Amino acid sequence: MQDARRRSQKERSETMRATLVDAARKLFVQHGFAATGTPDIVAAAGVTRGALYHHFEDKESLFAAVVQAEAEAIAATIEAADFTGLSPVEALVHGGWAFLSAMQVPGRTRLMLVEAPAMLDPMTLAGIDAATGGETLRQGLLAAGADPAGPLSALLSAAYDRAALAIDQGEQPGPWHTALDRLVRGAVA
Repeated sequence: MQDARRRSQKERSETMRATLVDAARKLFVQHGFAATGTPDIVAAAGVTRGALYHHFEDKESLFAAVVQAEAEAIAATIEAADFTGLSPVEALVHGGWAFLSAMQVPGRTRLMLVEAPAMLDPMTLAGIDAATGGETLRQGLLAAGADPAGPLSALLSAAYDRAALAIDQGEQPGPWHTALDRLVRGAVA
């Protein structure tokens, strides 16, 4: 019975990893990647440097894990949107709105659109994108009849990122929504 109550090594490891990712996220948002040291991260997480390096090779791999978690959260927000009864084009438009909404989580735009491109190599970012929202956008474009979906997906993704940056810097979202809606509809016409 006592063994049944004990958490497995895997559960403890996942909990420790999540604690480190959460602490690192807060610090990366506050100070940026370059100004955040591993001593700061372990202090914020309440763990030892050994625990950090047991779970992550270095600060860069921890940062990649933070970016991966953020990308997964963004994708989950988009996937949770209700697309029932929408045409493929309308689903693309609404998916874009869901993306912009997801990017309004405090610190997310800085992490994903400022820090991540500056600190992670393009192949790592492309892999994270392909595993999360990037493939969903490409599939949505294919469903809407867009050809070539790959290049259009990359271009639309960049446009949505630019809009998220502008909105994060205080611009009104309405004009960005309108412009992006026109862009999407024109791309699949």
